[in-house]
Amino acid sequence: MFESFIRLVREIYQTEGFVPLHEPRFYGNEKQYLLDVIDSTFVSSVGPYVTEFENKIAAFCGSKHAVATVNGTAALHIALLLAGVRPGDEIITQAVTFVATCNAVRYCGAEPVFIDVDRATLGMSPQALSSFLAEFVERRAEGVFNKSSGRRIAACLPMHVFGHPCDVSGLLDVCESYGIPLVEDAAEALGSRYRDRHCGTFGKMGVLSFNGNKIMTTGGGGMIITDDDELAGRAKHLTSTAKVPHAWRFEHDQLAYNYRMPNLNAALGLAQLEQMPLFIERKRELAQCYLGWANANGVDMVSEPVGAHANYWLNALILNNRPDREAFLRASNDRGVMTRPLWELMVELPMYKDCRHDALTNSYWLAERLVNVPSSVVCR
Repeated sequence: MFESFIRLVREIYQTEGFVPLHEPRFYGNEKQYLLDVIDSTFVSSVGPYVTEFENKIAAFCGSKHAVATVNGTAALHIALLLAGVRPGDEIITQAVTFVATCNAVRYCGAEPVFIDVDRATLGMSPQALSSFLAEFVERRAEGVFNKSSGRRIAACLPMHVFGHPCDVSGLLDVCESYGIPLVEDAAEALGSRYRDRHCGTFGKMGVLSFNGNKIMTTGGGGMIITDDDELAGRAKHLTSTAKVPHAWRFEHDQLAYNYRMPNLNAALGLAQLEQMPLFIERKRELAQCYLGWANANGVDMVSEPVGAHANYWLNALILNNRPDREAFLRASNDRGVMTRPLWELMVELPMYKDCRHDALTNSYWLAERLVNVPSSVVCR
């Protein structure tokens, strides 16, 4: 099995050298736009490419507003603050995620509570969320509170893992029944849709990432998307050091953050965005190649759920058990084909090991078996 997989990867990428997990592709206007920014001297957070990139991301996602940030973590931080998260609150999220999700919660002075995921989507389970809230939540005039901890539950933060949409409609139904704001971590899901809506557009706000390993990149960058006029205005204000607009004065009306995306990064992003249809098409073709191999070798593969159209940012195989997973990782990496396991569950990290959580049955099951395989856009 190992040898046939390695042969497949080398055939796909047409190389006998090292095959990375994911690397960016620059097929379009990247150099032209970057040179334009350098010639203009507007390389920092002021410049026309930032506004154009925001407008075109909003149009691509079908959201009314998009606010660019220096990275996805900054976008998560601001989105949670705008959702009303305060120090001492709890945020319901999932243990199957990248650490930035939980770090943004802590930046707000809040505590994460980890709910199990569905095996099929890798995202937060609406059933697990509903069960947790039914058992532990009480409603008060000032909000929804965890009876066990006494903390206010300020928001729900699910993630669309590896670009596969979670059951965000189901989660939204549960959250709305309790009056809990939903913020989507769609950092990996640019171009992914669920029930004909782009991921990140279901909740109060959604967050995207354009890190160097994402389906498209700005080098480093993120985005808050929302249909709320007020939230979008406040997001731009908070990410711009709360500077009051004026031709020459430097006045700031509240504590805020220097989180705005530089013009240089936005120019790169704009050129990448122009190629997104091609990137998604080739990602989905790659997924079909892996699916064919998986079916022939009796291996399960994470595939888009019913009603979803995934970007297949990172392809993921589900092996039989931990020993099989370890053997696969060792054999592939020893032969120059990069694969990796699922992130360490957040409850296994020292800074989050004491956080409240449910049984996380599916989360632990996935952590024992999941392997990510090379998923760069295939050159032709």
